Amino acid sequence: MGFAHIGVLQSLEDHGIFPQCISGSSMGAIIGTLYAIGFSPAEMLQLIKDDKLYRVTKLMSFSATLFKSGVSNHNTLRNLIKELAPHNSFEQLEKKLYVCVSNLNSAEYEIKHSGNELDKWVGASASIPGVFEAVKDEGVYYVDGGLLNNMPAQCLVRSCNTIIGVDVIPLVAPSVLNKPTDTLAYSLRVAQHQNSMEGRGLCHFLIESKAIQEFHEFSYDAYQAIYQHGYSAATKYFVENPEMLKLGNINTAKKLLV
Repeated sequence: MGFAHIGVLQSLEDHGIFPQCISGSSMGAIIGTLYAIGFSPAEMLQLIKDDKLYRVTKLMSFSATLFKSGVSNHNTLRNLIKELAPHNSFEQLEKKLYVCVSNLNSAEYEIKHSGNELDKWVGASASIPGVFEAVKDEGVYYVDGGLLNNMPAQCLVRSCNTIIGVDVIPLVAPSVLNKPTDTLAYSLRVAQHQNSMEGRGLCHFLIESKAIQEFHEFSYDAYQAIYQHGYSAATKYFVENPEMLKLGNINTAKKLLV
C-alpha cells in the first residue's frame, strides 16, 4: 500500500504544495526517506520501474537460517539507501525526516531524526515482525514503527504549522473472511488503526487511500494501480477541502507520511 504515498505526493505537488518535513513508519518511512533525499514522485516511480523498489525479493536478502529474529534481513534496502544518500545522514537530507521505530525492549515507539545511520533506522522502521530480522542497537531490538505507531504525527506538532496525514491502511470493514490469514490480516489492520488514532487526531488534513479494498499489503507488482489510488484520493480530497489550496502559498506547509 505504501506506493499510494507517491501518488499523494504527486497530487500535492500538482496543487502547489511541496512538503518540507516528513514523518513516517514502515513503507511510509521508505517513501518519506526518498522524498527527503530529494527524489520527486516521478523519479520514485522510475526507481520502481528500474526494479529497485517494487519487488519484495529485491528489498529482502533472505537469511541462511530461520533461527534468527526474522526470515530475511534488510541488507538490500540498507544498501539502496546508502547508494541513493551516500552521506547516510539525517542532517544532510534536503528535507527534515523523522522515522518511527518500535522498541521491543520498552514496548514504546521511538522517533529517530539525527545521526549518520539513516539506513539502519529506515531498515528498522520497515522491519515487519517475523518477516524481517529485528534491528539490534546497543542491546535493544527494534522493529516496524507501524507496530506501535502507524501515524507518527506527534513529532511534527512543534515544528509544523500544518500537518497533512496520509493513511494508506484506513479502517475498512471486512467483506468476508475466508481463510485464517484473512482474519490475521484484518486483525493487524485494526490494531494499526487503533495505534494511529492519536496521530490522526493531530492532523489538520487527513487523506485516506482505499487501495487496501482491492489489494493487500504485499501487492508490490500492482504499484502503478496503487499509486493511482493515492493520486486520486488526494485529488478528490482537494475538491472536498478547497481550503487546502491555500497551503500552496505557505512555504512552511508540512506533510506527514505513514
